Amino acid sequence: MASELPAPLAALRDALPDFARDLRINLGNVLDSANLTPQQVWGTAVASAIACRNPRLREAVSAAAAPHLSPAAAAAARMAAALMGMNNVYYRFTELVGKEEYRRLPARLRMQGIANPGIEKADFELFSLAVSAVNGCGMCVAAHERQLAQAGVKPESVQDAVRIAAVLHGVATALEAGS
Repeated sequence: MASELPAPLAALRDALPDFARDLRINLGNVLDSANLTPQQVWGTAVASAIACRNPRLREAVSAAAAPHLSPAAAAAARMAAALMGMNNVYYRFTELVGKEEYRRLPARLRMQGIANPGIEKADFELFSLAVSAVNGCGMCVAAHERQLAQAGVKPESVQDAVRIAAVLHGVATALEAGS
């Protein structure tokens, strides 16, 4: 059974149109993970909400996450969303264009935050994976999943992070669609 949603998310859940009733249930369920730490849950949620580009969702998730994240973890979630916002476009291009010559060219994009995110590397990789899933970059999804597997993160934890991203993306879509 899902725990009680924080007030900002409960209000958002209650505002979802009837056609999104499955998302009402899923919203509480995915944020109650037995496979992720609170930092992983809420950092993934913040990074995913930013990637979903819906101000109402971003504000509600950020407010709900605040008691669960250190300033460093909150900053890392924002950094993951920003860097993946850049990387996902670039690497999705190199994947979709289908020409090996583009993959061989150096990206020449500054990404120092990935090397030193200020939190546990595996947590940052989870945030980055979730954003990459929202943004639909297969190359980045595969790279972050590979890093997580090498770090010993269980598939159930990876799945839970992507489930958070998927549900938040659905909530953002429902909010955009209106009643």
